Amino acid sequence: MIQTLSVLLGILGASMLVPCVVDFAVGNPDWRVFLASSLAVVFLSSLVFFAARRQTPHISRRSVFVFVTLVWVLFSTASAIPFFLSGLDLSFTDAFFEAASGLTTTGSTILTGLDEMPPGILLWRSINQWIGGLGIVVLGISMLPFMRSGGQQMFSLESSDTADKPFPKTEQYAERILLIYVALTLTCTIAYRFLGMSSFEAFNHAMTTVSTGGFSTSDESMGHFATNGMLIASTIFMFIGGVPFLFLIRLSTGSWQDDVQIRYYVGVIALTTLAIVLYRAGFHAEADIHDLAPVLFNVVSVVTTTGFASEDYLLWGPAAVGVFFIITFVGGCAGSTAGGFKQFRFVILHQVVNATLSRLVRPNWIVIARYGQRRIEDEVSTSVMIFSFLYAITFIFCALAYSLMGMDFATATSASATALANVGPGIGGVIGPAGNFADLPDLAKWMLAGEMIIGRLEIMCVFALFMPAFWRR
Repeated sequence: MIQTLSVLLGILGASMLVPCVVDFAVGNPDWRVFLASSLAVVFLSSLVFFAARRQTPHISRRSVFVFVTLVWVLFSTASAIPFFLSGLDLSFTDAFFEAASGLTTTGSTILTGLDEMPPGILLWRSINQWIGGLGIVVLGISMLPFMRSGGQQMFSLESSDTADKPFPKTEQYAERILLIYVALTLTCTIAYRFLGMSSFEAFNHAMTTVSTGGFSTSDESMGHFATNGMLIASTIFMFIGGVPFLFLIRLSTGSWQDDVQIRYYVGVIALTTLAIVLYRAGFHAEADIHDLAPVLFNVVSVVTTTGFASEDYLLWGPAAVGVFFIITFVGGCAGSTAGGFKQFRFVILHQVVNATLSRLVRPNWIVIARYGQRRIEDEVSTSVMIFSFLYAITFIFCALAYSLMGMDFATATSASATALANVGPGIGGVIGPAGNFADLPDLAKWMLAGEMIIGRLEIMCVFALFMPAFWRR
């Protein structure tokens, strides 16, 4: 595991050379920062790799829990170095917040003046999200099922849900995942370029769209390019980013299989969009059905936890604000780049509640909760229930903590929600679609960065590290 971690850190360090070359080409002095950061990270990771090369690899459930947490913490620390040393004059708190937000594909930012910012920093933010999105897919299909985290064992790549290894068939899928991920990024880049973005803008936004991350090269986010064609193209690629990659792999090979969580995913987006369009038509006399594109774009952006905004949707009326706050928690499908509560858990909760109420009304009935054609085992339903409880407790605890730091109710609750669900913008004038997180206290930024990582790692595997029993042999 140590060698694997050092290799991954080395790859992250090597990727810093890309913004280094870009800054060098335009004459921006930050190229030295990226070069020095790259050399330092690659050198240190190489030392660790060679120091651990004689160790006998031992993969256990406990080591995987530690490994996945360390990956995001160490990656965020390493990624923060160029931000901290750059000409932006950021504190390490702000640098770590920006890096953690990028790698977890949350999309919250403390930066302003993006339109005039050096290209290297903008590109590094996008690369962070692109790498983070790819890592999340691998995490979702290989490690979380092995760790039996929050019901994810239903998506084990083994024929049995009692896999003994965390990487049972990942090697078979890794190449296809990377191929699809790259193909989607390039296709999205071409679409954005065709619709009016510059090549640099198109490539950056493609990386942050496919990864459902939401970083932009403009303070106005996608509002800077808000033609209906651009919004529709972005909506399509965000939607695809929220679909399970295993589904995309099967689709690409012609072996299409139905997945009930995708139906829930489509249903949530469709019903939410319709409700807001009808509400806007009643609330704003000038609004009509032609506003469908921006409404659909912003709904998909929040549901997929991308966090792009084409305009300040908080101005659409109080009911719209409430709806956007609620869908902040929803999220995409398991095995996708999207964060949030995840659609499959709504499916399981729905089926378990339905079966329980049916047995209550008809005690003699035999009602089995099913996920599609598969029976939902007691272990899975219990795991989802525990995850739901911990999710709610984490959200409430952090929201209360932010309130004690002086934030108003809307800012505190939406900050906790958007960090835990990895969405990006919150609710209110401070951290809403038209604001950012720069003015929050440093302690709040550290807590939010931690909450982003906890949310991205599905909560339970991080909480397990604080159990005394976890460390006992």
